[in-house]
Amino acid sequence: MIRALDVIIKKRNGNILSDSEIQFLISEYTNGNIPDYQMAAFAMAVFFKSMSGAELSALTTAMLHSGSTLDLSSISGVCVDKHSTGGVGDKISIPLAPAVAACGVLVPMISGRGLGHTGGTLDKLESIPGFSCKLSVEQFKKQLAAIGCCLGSQTDEIAPADKKLYALRDVTGTIESIPLIASSIMSKKLSEGIQGLVLDVKFGSGAFMRDPKDAYLLAQTMVDIGARMGTQTVARLTSMEQPIGIMAGNSLEICESIDVLKGIGPKDTNQLVIELGAEMLLLSKKVSNLDDGRAQIQAVLKNGLALQKFIQVGEAQGANMRVVDDYSLLPHAQFKKPVFAPKAGFINSMDTYALGTAIAFLGGGREKSADIIDPGVGIEMCMKLGSYVEENQPLCIVHSSGKNEAQAMKQIEEAFNINAEKIPVPNLFGPRITIQNLNEVFHG
Repeated sequence: MIRALDVIIKKRNGNILSDSEIQFLISEYTNGNIPDYQMAAFAMAVFFKSMSGAELSALTTAMLHSGSTLDLSSISGVCVDKHSTGGVGDKISIPLAPAVAACGVLVPMISGRGLGHTGGTLDKLESIPGFSCKLSVEQFKKQLAAIGCCLGSQTDEIAPADKKLYALRDVTGTIESIPLIASSIMSKKLSEGIQGLVLDVKFGSGAFMRDPKDAYLLAQTMVDIGARMGTQTVARLTSMEQPIGIMAGNSLEICESIDVLKGIGPKDTNQLVIELGAEMLLLSKKVSNLDDGRAQIQAVLKNGLALQKFIQVGEAQGANMRVVDDYSLLPHAQFKKPVFAPKAGFINSMDTYALGTAIAFLGGGREKSADIIDPGVGIEMCMKLGSYVEENQPLCIVHSSGKNEAQAMKQIEEAFNINAEKIPVPNLFGPRITIQNLNEVFHG
């Protein structure tokens, strides 16, 4: 007979848990037979003692099968998705999904909401009038079969163990555990019934994993889980030392996403869509190398097929897609106010976390999951890393409805580090992690 206390003590002592012990713990916790205080003790034991690859595979499997999974086997085609660990201005999923679908790959994308300093894909999409991400399993499958792309939200039936455990970790100081982060992400993504997964793992001042070494370890851990569970998985480390693109804020990021789909988006946003899209095409075997994948993504952005696919998806999900030609139909903030540079010099670094929390102060983010957001507020960047600014030149424009405006603007000004000498701008892309180079040591 397995007891929760024995499992907790075994992990506390640094020993390897069996598949049956992990399955017992997760199923009994999900069913309410193990109290929060015991599961909190287990999470803390994992935080300090970590887990082996086999344990993580068992934990992910147990959470994955704690509820419903999507069976997409009746739909002809290869299903590939992408997941980002989150950041400021990270709107990449919105243009990426239709671009990849326009290349003939099925993209069943289930996304989340923003919390804290990071934005959420669902909140951004729902700033488009009428756009609904709440689809039943049957609606999701029907749209995927018809259009090749669906942008939905996680239902209560998908990975309920993860939802319950995440809430517990949030209040017990165990959020930063790499094994628990990895199993949480992978249990949700693999519930989609996908054959391939591209992971965009952020590092830097606006990422959950600020240290590139920690981001590298998280990426390795998730790639290993994917391989053990039979899903082709590749991870790319990307920099979050500054907001992605120009716009940060829900409806502002929709404008920029549409610009990308029109072939006129900012350089870094375009680069991420092209590179991650190429990885998705490679996993789907639509191309034999990344260069061909990049060329295909660039082609559908240029010829309008990616934009057409986005319009199809939006119309299928109830949206007023006239926004593609008329951005005034999107929510807008009441005020636009510049934040000026306090002195002349080069922008050598940004506290991107502070920029993200400033957007939350303005009403564009959440402290708690139940908070209502203002979709029109945000930041429009005038300068990027490496730019030279004159004293009193605008650093960015704050889109505000008046809430906490002075506090946010002060925090934004202080987030920019301006110096007389210019230092190199960090590369957008870090290492690429696959099962073939999984055990390489990080060099950064």
